[in-house]
Amino acid sequence: MNGEKRTLWSGRFSEAAAESTLAFTSSLTVDRRLARYDVLGSMAHARMLGRQGIISSEDSETIQQGLREIMAMIEEDRLPVQERLEDIHSNIEFLLTDMIGEAGARLHTARSRNDQVVTDLRMFMRDATLDTMEALRSLQRAIMDRASDSLDIILPGFTHVQHAQPVTVGHWLMAHFFRLQRDSERLMDSYRRVNISPLGSAALAGTTYRIDRLYTSSLLGFEAPCPNSIDGVSDRDFVAEYLFAAALIAVHLSSLCEELVYWSSSEFGFLVMADAYSTGSSIMPQKKNPDVAELVRGRTGAAIGDLVNVLSTMKGLPTAYNRDLQEDKPAVFSTYDRLVPCLNMAAAMVATMVFNKERMLAACREGFLNATDLADYLAMRGLPFRRAHEVVGAAVRHAIELGKRLEELELDELRGFCDLIEEDVYSVLPMERCVARRTSIGGTSPEVTPMQLSQAMSVLRRQGDFIDRERSRTEKAFRSLMEQGPSQG
Repeated sequence: MNGEKRTLWSGRFSEAAAESTLAFTSSLTVDRRLARYDVLGSMAHARMLGRQGIISSEDSETIQQGLREIMAMIEEDRLPVQERLEDIHSNIEFLLTDMIGEAGARLHTARSRNDQVVTDLRMFMRDATLDTMEALRSLQRAIMDRASDSLDIILPGFTHVQHAQPVTVGHWLMAHFFRLQRDSERLMDSYRRVNISPLGSAALAGTTYRIDRLYTSSLLGFEAPCPNSIDGVSDRDFVAEYLFAAALIAVHLSSLCEELVYWSSSEFGFLVMADAYSTGSSIMPQKKNPDVAELVRGRTGAAIGDLVNVLSTMKGLPTAYNRDLQEDKPAVFSTYDRLVPCLNMAAAMVATMVFNKERMLAACREGFLNATDLADYLAMRGLPFRRAHEVVGAAVRHAIELGKRLEELELDELRGFCDLIEEDVYSVLPMERCVARRTSIGGTSPEVTPMQLSQAMSVLRRQGDFIDRERSRTEKAFRSLMEQGPSQG
């Protein structure tokens, strides 16, 4: 049959599908990036078929050799693709049959495109999850490195975008580290749910052939076969789970970039972005715009949209495979393709930005950030905290009327609000002392923040070990699959 007219399902039909139908149902523009995984899945399936005696060992070896040649084409970016074929899976199967003849037509024995496609997608998702974790880890490393160098830089802490209490830059950065750590843990936990093989589920009911699903699962580096064939072909929870984790990462990146954008403005002047990660204006020569941070912030919405897209598709489907599931891959690919570069750019921005220590400390002296410390001082001297809160509020109001800071009020003025205040109050009110005295676990004091850094180093090592172990496991399985001949059973 002419390759321009072929489909995998044409036998049932007396006439060809309309050109508009072929164009409308085609996923080739999206799923061609699964080509490598499709070859690997087919290699494992062909080897199992030969080992089980379902096809001859000669046909199995011929198929595998043909697939190795196709893999070489993929790696050298010379795979011939027929645009009129509906997906990459059809392209590879027809190409294989053209190359090796009738043996190629035996490859699809005991397999459906339903289990074939989702197996390919799961292999892609394993790599995507590890790639995302690796990019996250790079950003976390950059944050941790900058935090360790910034334990003595004091800046205003904000709530409601209002001055609240002084903190250190190191403490602020570690807040972002631990947000991202939860993201990494979500991905690590989801990986075991991705790493399940649906191959052998066939269309939905399993197969009458004496296949060995444990064997193909092992060949492809999966943890185990899925336990139910209907769920095996229809499950896209692992897609939604990745998209949720990615959307939350994007939200966390947006929050970080929001602060970088504001803090690099003239009004704040807390930091300067490196020229390499800034752009200028086409009309205003003086401008230095934080466009990289703004674009990272702006791409958050698309990640959320991809998640909602997939969840909306999933919620209306009965069990087993439905063609709607073809739409899972555009969402996954677009989120992955945006998120990893965003993480890498954020890491570069964090690593190269310069903090304005003097400007930050000067800002701390505005807004009465030491008011809570004065209330704590009074509470430690026996005044109930709620009463101390009221006393300090009155002192702040008085200072505002005079245009002074709390530490600029005379002792007699302060004692006018509460006679428990003594001369030693002036050792409590400096910003450096406000920061240093917050020694509770997780606090901002430079004395205890190193505990957070130590914990961060441990989790980064654990993440690195996980990524290295899983990459090594799948790469070893794939090398073995591509290099060896079929096992005989």
